[in-house]
Amino acid sequence: MSDIDLRHLRSFLAVARERSITGAGAVLHLTQQAVSTHVRHLERSLGVALLVRTSRGVLLTPAGEELAAGGATVVDDVARLAERVRAVADAQAGTLRLACCPAATSLFAVDVADVLEQAVPGLRVVLSGARDPRDELRLLGDGHADASFMWLPIGDVGLHHAVVRSDPRAVVLSARHPLADRPTVTLADLADDPVVRPDVLTSPEAERFWLADPRPDGSAAPRGPLVPLVEDCLLEVGRGRGVWLAPQPLETVMPPGNLRWIPVTDAERFDLAVVWSDRAPQPLITRLVAEVRALTGHDQRLHAA
Repeated sequence: MSDIDLRHLRSFLAVARERSITGAGAVLHLTQQAVSTHVRHLERSLGVALLVRTSRGVLLTPAGEELAAGGATVVDDVARLAERVRAVADAQAGTLRLACCPAATSLFAVDVADVLEQAVPGLRVVLSGARDPRDELRLLGDGHADASFMWLPIGDVGLHHAVVRSDPRAVVLSARHPLADRPTVTLADLADDPVVRPDVLTSPEAERFWLADPRPDGSAAPRGPLVPLVEDCLLEVGRGRGVWLAPQPLETVMPPGNLRWIPVTDAERFDLAVVWSDRAPQPLITRLVAEVRALTGHDQRLHAA
C-alpha cells in the first residue's frame, strides 16, 4: 500500500460530511472531477472501496465510515504538528509574533517591536492585529501568535503572564455630566452612574475588575448597557447612557471629542502584561519582558515602592 496523500484524505472527509461529491467540491473550491479523482486515488492506496455512489449522492461503506471517524483526527494532528514545527523554526530564526488590539495596545506594541529589534540583532518582530481581548486569546490558543499585550485579569485560561506596566484608571464622562469639570473623582462620586460594558472581556473576573465591582463600601457596581465593541462605549457615554471605566492610556488612541477622561483616585490600577502560551519561544519571551520593563521603567518603580 502506498502512502496516503493528505489532499486525498481531506477530499474524502469533505465528501463524507457533505454526502455529496459536488457539495465537497464547493466546500473545498475544487471541481467535481478533482474530488472524484482524489477519492479514487485514496481507495487505490488503501485497497478498499470507501463510497457507494447513488442517484441521491453517496453512501459510505463500512470501511469508509471507519476512515471518516478517524481521518479528521489525523488531519487535525498533522495541522497542529505543522504549526509546532513552524513555531520552532521561527524561534530558531529569531521571529516573534505579537498580537495586539488596534484600539488598545497597538501604538505601544509598535514602540516595543522597534526597541526589541534594535536590542536583539537579527530578530524580526511580527505584529498581528486582534479585534478584541477574546480574539487575542484565540490567536494565542491557535498558535498564530507567540505573545500578546493584555490588561489583567484575563481569567483562568491556561496562559502565562508577566506584568510590564501599571496604568491608572480613568472614568469617561459625557461633557454634560455633573462631574465633567472635576480634575479627579472617586468611586463614591460615581456610585449612581451605570457603567457601560463592552462585550469583549475574557472572563467574569475581568468584567468585575473593569466595573470596579464591588465598590470600596461593598456595594455592587451599577451595570449599564452591554455593547459589542470598545468604541461603542464612547458612543453610549456621549449619549449620557452611562460612564466607562478604562485604562488612562486609551485616551491617546480614543480622542475625547465631547467626552471627558478624568482620573479615579481610589480605583485599582490596570496591570498591562505580556501573555503567552507554553508553545511560545521562551528565550525570546524572556527577552521581550525584560526589554519592555526597561522601556516602561516597571522594575524601577517596584523597587522605589
